Parts: sequence; structure tokens; C-alpha cells
Amino acid sequence: MRVIDHIEAFEKPNYSVVTIGTFDGVHIGHQAILKRLVADAKANNGKSILITFWPHPRFILNKDADKLKLLSTFDEKVKLIADLGVDYILKIAFTPEFSNLSADQFVKEILINRAGTKHLFIGYDHHFGNNREGNIEFLHEHADEYGFQVNEISRQEIDHVGVSSTKIRDALETGEIHLANSLLGRNYSITGNVVDGNKKGRSIGFPTANLEVPEKYKLLPSDGAYAIRASVEGRMVNGMLNIGFKPTVNGTNRSIEAHLFNFDEDIYGKEITVEFIRSLRKEMKFASIDDLKVQLARDKEAALKILK
Repeated sequence: MRVIDHIEAFEKPNYSVVTIGTFDGVHIGHQAILKRLVADAKANNGKSILITFWPHPRFILNKDADKLKLLSTFDEKVKLIADLGVDYILKIAFTPEFSNLSADQFVKEILINRAGTKHLFIGYDHHFGNNREGNIEFLHEHADEYGFQVNEISRQEIDHVGVSSTKIRDALETGEIHLANSLLGRNYSITGNVVDGNKKGRSIGFPTANLEVPEKYKLLPSDGAYAIRASVEGRMVNGMLNIGFKPTVNGTNRSIEAHLFNFDEDIYGKEITVEFIRSLRKEMKFASIDDLKVQLARDKEAALKILK
């Protein structure tokens, strides 16, 4: 798969099967759409194309953009889409100027002139163009003029799996990791760099790798303890992880700390990816460090059973 950063340099295929959207998380509903896209392109000896936007349109158009949290970074999304066999991602820079394109301009300039669309898959509720004036009815009304086939992805096709990016975000923000993973079709993950911490975990027998996720818009699950698997320099390591403010030791900043089982290597400065397997408990404040140590031992035992 190729990611096209500059759409004006794209050499449009003879037959393009296209869909449009942000596809945050690339969940099982997205996967079903993209598999249909790829199958249709192959059946017509054409190419499958996903047109997406970066930055996310809400980062540009919404006043509360700093509150928006995404399920996937752009690089994570690219890898997930590539695994489904899509030929091209056309990455369009979403700017205030771009948002002013009318629906007709978007279709003619992007879908026809740049992408060479012959067959478009589009959601029943998808809107595009300035003031969201473009939709499935708009495309049907102009079908003869535009000259490409439109395939509506119906409400039933989207809703029958009971999945949406919003539902997954809600599950993660309430610690329902099992539900989020089932809707994603994989384990939710974050990637971060191991940074220096206060070494408190080591002093109580539970050394931790303190993670810093560079993409501040990446959604973190709710505060609490989790059973995890971590990819460390190509190896999978079981462990448990805490997200929160460490109230027992009067922490002031939200942190992400992973305790990796049977692991004692120096990984400061390394990048690791953590997969969330199951929630263990909400974050708690304990009466003493000794009480915390007892609970951490229980957490480890519970995590080992889950990960076995």
C-alpha cells in the first residue's frame, strides 16, 4: 500500500474504487467496508483508494478541539488499513481553506480529477463539502453529471455490528477494555517512550517502565490497573499497568506505569507498545505503602491468570 501525501502528484488509476472518511480506530465496521472496497477493486481489475484527512477535521473546525481524543494515530491507522489490502491512502491536508470547498468542487476536484473515481462507497450519513452540504442524496441527484457508480453503505450495514468509534471511546473511558477490544477486533494499544520516573515502584518490589505517549490526542483508558502485553524490541512480555495520579504517594501528574513480569532490562529511551487485555480495578488510594504492596501482589496474581 502507498500513502500519497500530495494528491496533486497522484497518477489516477484507470478504475478507482473509493471511500471517504477518518476511519478512526479502523474497527470491525470499518474493516467490513474496506474489505468490500478491496474486493470490488480486484473484481474490476482496479485499485482501492481510501481518501482521508489529516489533521482530523474536528481539530481544525471545533473550538474544543483539545478535548478530542482519537483511537489511532495516523501511523497506526495506516498500518491497520494496509493489513486489509487497500492499495492507496490519499492523505488530504485538512485546512480552513480546504473546508470551504463546496460539495460540487470536492467531487469534481478530488473524486473525479484527482482520484479517478469509478465506484464510490459512502455511508448513508456521510457529509462532505462546505457546511456539510454533500451527502448520498446529493450524489444520486448528480449521478449522470459525475459519471461514477455510488454504493450506499446503509444504516443496517453499519449498525448491525453495533459498533462505532464513539462507542469504543466510551468503553475505554469507563475501563471496559473487553468491550472495546471486541468492537475493534484486536487489543487496544498505545505506543510510548520509556522515560525516567521517581523509582518508587522499584523501592517496593514492583519496578515500572514509565511511558510517555508523544501524541497528546491519543485516547488513554480510564484511570486504573490493567493486565497487558507489551512489545519490547520485538518481544512480547506480559505485565500489568497503572494509569492515574498515584494518590497513595500523593502524585500530582497523570502517569502511565507498566510493570513487566520476569523482566529486568534497561529500556530507558526505548519505544514500547502496550496492548490492553483486561481491566483489573479502578485506581485506589491506600492507607499505607504496605497496603499498596499487598494490592499490587493481588493485581499481579489476577493478571497472570488472565494472561495465562
